[in-house]
Formats: sequence, structure tokens, C-alpha cells
Amino acid sequence: MEAATTLPPLARARRTAFPRVQAIDIVRGLVMVVMALDHVREFWNPTLMQPEDVTQTSIALFLTRWVTHFCAPTFVFLSGTSVYLYALKQPSRGAVSRFLLTRGLWLVVLEVFIVNWLLQWHQYQFVLLQVIWAIGWSMVLLAGLIWLPRWLLITLAVVVIGGHNMLPTIVLKTPADAVLALLHNRPTIIPLPGLPPLMAAYTLVPWFAVMLAGYLIGPWFQLPLAERQPRLRLAGVVLLVLFVVLRAVNVYGDPGPWSVQPRGLAYTVLSFLNVAKYPPSLLFLCMTLGVALLLLSGLETATGRVSQWLRTFGQVPFFYYLLHLLLNSVGAAIWTSLAFGRSVDLGFTEVKNWPVGYHSSLLRAYAAWALLILVLYWPCRWYRQFKQQHTYWWLSYL
Repeated sequence: MEAATTLPPLARARRTAFPRVQAIDIVRGLVMVVMALDHVREFWNPTLMQPEDVTQTSIALFLTRWVTHFCAPTFVFLSGTSVYLYALKQPSRGAVSRFLLTRGLWLVVLEVFIVNWLLQWHQYQFVLLQVIWAIGWSMVLLAGLIWLPRWLLITLAVVVIGGHNMLPTIVLKTPADAVLALLHNRPTIIPLPGLPPLMAAYTLVPWFAVMLAGYLIGPWFQLPLAERQPRLRLAGVVLLVLFVVLRAVNVYGDPGPWSVQPRGLAYTVLSFLNVAKYPPSLLFLCMTLGVALLLLSGLETATGRVSQWLRTFGQVPFFYYLLHLLLNSVGAAIWTSLAFGRSVDLGFTEVKNWPVGYHSSLLRAYAAWALLILVLYWPCRWYRQFKQQHTYWWLSYL
């Protein structure tokens, strides 16, 4: 009986209309817009110091980076929710498993060969394994795990999210260590004989748990709005309270404790907010997913031009993702060619090889970001309409 509740049975799926939840589209669109800011910053405004380094950074630079922390966990979480909603209109659980397996492997291929090519301008100093890689393998895992009882999946998600910070850091000594580092570790460079090394930024264990949590919360989005909103709001508040309490205690939940900063109260607050994304700590996920749940509870009835713009992006997230990387990369190549006489991939070039005349400018990054978002709207709107008017099988893979 419990196993059947993991995925709606066939008869129920046929009676249930596929819910198009506006809040999911809007929040996902907001995530995509903010995510673009981080990628623009890396191409147009790399800095000598890490933006999160509260001993050196400025408040504006820190917040520019910090606000983008909400993107990856929210996007991965909503990917899990979308899997549940997708399953409602499928004829069988086997069909869902096959789709998750094939789409997951497709995303892994795209991350390795397309996303890396766009980010590194075909140079391949290393193969960067990021969020699309993590989503892809999470789908592959979910293809098998959707057959398990719901109570077991809930236990797995809670244990992994709550306890993975206790796992030790992996030091590469054997091939087995490299496999473990892909599952859970700090960003690790894994050498491959005769090939570019792997840079594992998004390790699989915690990110899979985030997708699983999104999948498990999917049934809430079948509830009437009057029931769904208070549940989402309560869950968001609980996560944020847990973040504040555990962070204040400074004992567990993040590998980097906060501290009073000699630069003043504002930087002490930044130290408090500065939690680890690689891999995503318990406190990082409490902070980011807590806010995401509050947004999901409040945006279902949103109206106005901005919400519709965001919804357009949120309905074609992967198309947006690939196109924004392409435009950002091409734009940065044109700008550096005009400014320095040669195109320079500043985000993936050693500081010693930066052009002599380069200087950082947040204003330049924000201007490029605003222009990018404006340009992206029109092709995204066209592609959304194309998807609504056609039912080609390949549309579900892009």
C-alpha cells in the first residue's frame, strides 16, 4: 500500500488533470534570472578575492554572490516536484522510470560536452561537473527509487539532508576515492590519464536528496490553494527558524562557523549568512529552501507583467539555461575583443593572464545582466508557444 502512494496509480492519474502550478513557473523563472547574474559576474566581473570572503569582499559583491545561492537548490528541488507532476499524466510508473533514465543520461551528456564547451570556449582545461550533471544523475537514481515506499523515501531524504555534513572529506589516493569524491566531497579535481581532469563542483549525494525532497512534496501541489499555501508557508518558516537556531549555536550544520568580524556589524551579519554550497550544507539548504517554500506559498495568485515575464522563463528552463550561456559567452568574447584587443575567457583564465587594462566593475556586470535578460525574453516566449502548439517527443528533453 505504501509503495503505491509513491506514484499515483494509473486509474487516478487518468482522472487527475495535470496541474499547471503558476507559483512553480514564477519561482523557477526568478531562479533563472538570478542565476544569470552569477554567470554574468563570472564572465564580466571576476575578482581577485572570493566574493564570499568576508575579510576582503564588499557588501555589494558579497550580496551579489549570496543571492544567487538560492538558485541551484530551488531549481533542483523544483525539478523533483516537476517529476511528480509529470508522473500524474503518464500511463504507468515504468514509463516514468524510462523517461527519467533517458533524460537524466541526456543531461549528463549535455553538461560534459555542451555546457563545458560554452563555459570554457572549447578549451577544456577541465570538465566542470555542475548542476545539470547533478540533476541528470539524480533523475537516473530517481528512476529506480520511485518504486520504493514513500515512507522510505522520506526517511532517506531527511537522513541525507540532515546528516551528510558528518561525512568525512575524501583525499584522493585510490580510484575508489575518486568515485567517493563524486558522491560527496568538497570541490575536487580528479585526474584522468590522457584526458582533461574532472572538477566535481556538485557532488551527487546531497543534491539528489534535494531533488528527492522536491519529488516528495509534489502531492501538496494537488491540494486546493487554501490547503497548499499554509503547508508551504509553515514548512518554509520551520526551515528558516532551524537555520537561525543552528547557525546561532555554531556547532553543527555547516563546516564554516560564523564569527564576529573586525570590519563591523555588517560583516558579522555576512559571516552569519555565509554558509557552504559545495557541498550544500544542512544550513545552506535550510536557508535557501526555506525562502523558496515561502515564495511558492505566496506567488500562486501573483499578477502583473513581471510575474508573467518570470513565468515565461520558468516554463522553458532548460532552453533558457543553454541560450543564456551561449549569449553570455558570445557577449563576453565580443566585449573583451573590443576592450583588450583579444577575446579572453576571464572566468576560466588564470589571474596572471588577465589583460593589463582589466579592472572589476559590478556596474558593468549588472548592465550586461540586464541586457541579457531583455534579449532572452523573446526567444523564450517563442519557444514556450512552440512547445504549447506541438507534441514532438524531443520537446520533453529540451
